[in-house]
Amino acid sequence: MSNAIFSIDPPKNEPILAYAPGSSERAELKKALEALKAKEIEIPLVIGGKEIKTGNMGTCMVPHDHGHRLATYHKAGAKEVSMAADAAKAAAKTWLHMPWQERLAIFKKAAELIAGPYRMALNAATMLGQGKNAMQAEIDSACELIDFLRFNTFYATQIYKEQPVSDPGIWNQLEYRPLEGFIFAISPFNFTAIAGNLCSAPAMMGNTVLWKPASTAVYSGHLIMEIFKKAGLPDGVINFLPGSGAEVGTPVINHPDFAGVHFTGSTKVFKNIWTTAASNLDTYGCYPRIVGETGGKDFVFVHNSAEVDAVVTGLVRGSFEYQGQKCSAASRAYIPASMWDEVRQKLVDTVATIKMGSPEEFSNFMNAVIDRNAFDTISSYIDFARKSEDAEIITGGGCDDSTGYFIEPTVIVAKTPDFKTMVEEIFGPVLTIFVYEDDAYTETLELCDSTSEYALTGGIFAIDREAVAEARKVLTHAAGNFYINDKPTGAVVGQQPFGGARASGTNDKAGSPLNLYRWISARTIKETFVPPTDYRYPFMG
Repeated sequence: MSNAIFSIDPPKNEPILAYAPGSSERAELKKALEALKAKEIEIPLVIGGKEIKTGNMGTCMVPHDHGHRLATYHKAGAKEVSMAADAAKAAAKTWLHMPWQERLAIFKKAAELIAGPYRMALNAATMLGQGKNAMQAEIDSACELIDFLRFNTFYATQIYKEQPVSDPGIWNQLEYRPLEGFIFAISPFNFTAIAGNLCSAPAMMGNTVLWKPASTAVYSGHLIMEIFKKAGLPDGVINFLPGSGAEVGTPVINHPDFAGVHFTGSTKVFKNIWTTAASNLDTYGCYPRIVGETGGKDFVFVHNSAEVDAVVTGLVRGSFEYQGQKCSAASRAYIPASMWDEVRQKLVDTVATIKMGSPEEFSNFMNAVIDRNAFDTISSYIDFARKSEDAEIITGGGCDDSTGYFIEPTVIVAKTPDFKTMVEEIFGPVLTIFVYEDDAYTETLELCDSTSEYALTGGIFAIDREAVAEARKVLTHAAGNFYINDKPTGAVVGQQPFGGARASGTNDKAGSPLNLYRWISARTIKETFVPPTDYRYPFMG
């Protein structure tokens, strides 16, 4: 038995590989892409460590080449949800009492496996299955996921160290128990790292998990499960349940052992989960923890003291990296009239240089959007703007689904600040700009604050420090992640804990101790060394 007090050193963020021409990592990634494309695999459910095949099949297609199938996968239903809940309950009996250092060692090992032997395979799976270029995959499925695993294991030890004070003759202790029941992890398609974090963060703290990956990210999710298994994760701690939201989500949330949800996805689905859970309170053995990050209508606000080149670069990267399919992507911008002509020209000229195509061709900055539904939704917004008298498309607007789901980087100028594409989440490569009068700076900040129901990310570009201070004040609640002279994307684990409020979620800050606290239920233990032997108090004399 170990009798030491163990610690985990504060981690450093994983270095980002550049994949420059002639580099060894570029050659390794190309090789991994070829290997994955050359074979089609069959992906089972994983319940209690066993591979389960239901015969109800889905497919994993390549977004930039929708005729190419990477895999078929088995879908879960109510029967498999019940099996997974039983497996989670059985695993909880030993997982709950496993020494914390043994539990965290599994996820520390998983981080090293991703940093080393699995790095290229996971990046390649993300590129092919989710349409990311080499850099976007590297910062997501490699670096961010590694950081989540390393930082969360460190944060867990910091939480465990927090103990109450004790008076003489008394020893007060605080235990950090997992929740009583299973956690339901629902992950999106757009970040492999988020998928890995949503299921692993509760598990680190001693919980068992039912994980439903997005149907368009089953391919990389399957590989994450393989990595966790290789790292020594016991059977039944995380159960892998691909399938539709209705077929999987409904029986999970109606199960009496449902203890919480760790969610990233649409606002509509999250609200439905919350409503269903509230109506089931008499069914559950506890009040479930509802943790979620949902949508965004993220902004870039420009003051007339800003540097034009910095603004244009921030808009292009913030709006069009990964085809705008980030919850944090810049989707609306406010530009002062005195700068507009110069910003417009440089923005149009810069967008014209963007190459779009397969992520297998490393010179492409943009790639395809994720699937047919996304293509149709995004293109419908572009068509709306094209037909409207209150908007002008100044660049882009082209859509082509003949081979892959490609949508050009599109910039719309709206005549009114409440134009549809200024307000509604699009989740694609579409930026809408409103030009405001320079002397209406504060009023337009207030307009930005009230325009959208979301409050995820946003930023201010300004050299004038008074203007920055004014923006920070007026936009206090407009964004959970606020940027000064930078694009509103690219939060780094351990540096910018991520999450927003209002309709953007519960702001439980993934990548920080704040999130891990949601997956524990503390128990206070008081031990009195010499208990009293007479009920009478001195005042009674």
